[in-house]
Formats: sequence, structure tokens, C-alpha cells
Amino acid sequence: MKKIVFTVSVLYLFLAFVPTAFSADTTKIGIFDFQKILSESSTGKLTQKQLTEKGNELQGKLKTEKEKLDEMNTAYEREKLVLSPEKQGEKEKEFRGRVNDFKKMQDDFAREFKQLEVQSLNKIQDEVVLIINDIGKEGGYTLILEKKAGGVLYSPEKLDITDEIIKKYNLKAAKTN
Repeated sequence: MKKIVFTVSVLYLFLAFVPTAFSADTTKIGIFDFQKILSESSTGKLTQKQLTEKGNELQGKLKTEKEKLDEMNTAYEREKLVLSPEKQGEKEKEFRGRVNDFKKMQDDFAREFKQLEVQSLNKIQDEVVLIINDIGKEGGYTLILEKKAGGVLYSPEKLDITDEIIKKYNLKAAKTN
């Protein structure tokens, strides 16, 4: 009889504490939208404004150069009938050289703009990652995912911590300025 009571007591204690051992740690997940951070944070807005201004500046330079090419072509077409074949060849060669220079300028400007854009986004991304790490540690998060890059197709609104990230990012930006 003592063995049965002892066995039942041990079994009871085992079954009483097993569920708490397996459910000791809860999972807390957060989701954020990097595009929303870019469009709504003060640093993101400033960066977008700077990129737009730089793009407009480069487009203005290209437009000016294109107008010069158009003027050069128009002048050549007017003079074409009165020029000697050697002069026509020289003018055509000069025009083709300017067109090639223009195309090179376009490529250089596109490369410069893309490089500036990547540098700006990488800087913002690095700063946001630091803020997310702080939020993760402070909030006890197990996992924080980026909505688009993480392949998240659906998540409840209560998991979205984007606004909290934007708030902290704006505070950090205000302190550094």
C-alpha cells in the first residue's frame, strides 16, 4: 500500500510541475515596415528631400547639355548645304563626340545618384537596426522582422512596432541636431 501511495504522490508531483517547465518562456514577436520609417521619420523625409534636390540638380545639368547638343545639331543642319565635304565630316565627328560625352555624362550621373541613394539608405538602415536592437532588448522581444524583406504576408496590427521605431528614431535625430 505504501508503494502505491508513494507512486501516486510522485506521479502527481511530476504531472503538476511538467506543464510549467515547458511553458516557462513566452515568445514575443515584433514586425516593422522599413518603407514607412523612410517616408514618415524626420531623417527619412530629409534624406528623400536631399535626394530629390540632387536628382533635380543632375537633371538640370543634363537638360542644359541636351539643349546645347540640339543647338549644335540645328546649326549643323542649316550650314550643311554650304559646307565642303571635309567640313561636314569634321562637324559630324565633333557632334558625335559631344553625343558620346553626353551619354557618358548621363551614365556618370545615374551612377553617382544611385551610389548616393544606396549610401543614404544604408546609413538610415544602420541607425534603425540599432534602435530595433534597443527596443528588442527593452521590450523582451524574441524576434523582430521587417515586413517586406522578412516575407511577412500577414500580421496582426498589435505586432507592428513601426510607430515606436519612428518615435525613437525622431528623438535620436532631434538629439543629434
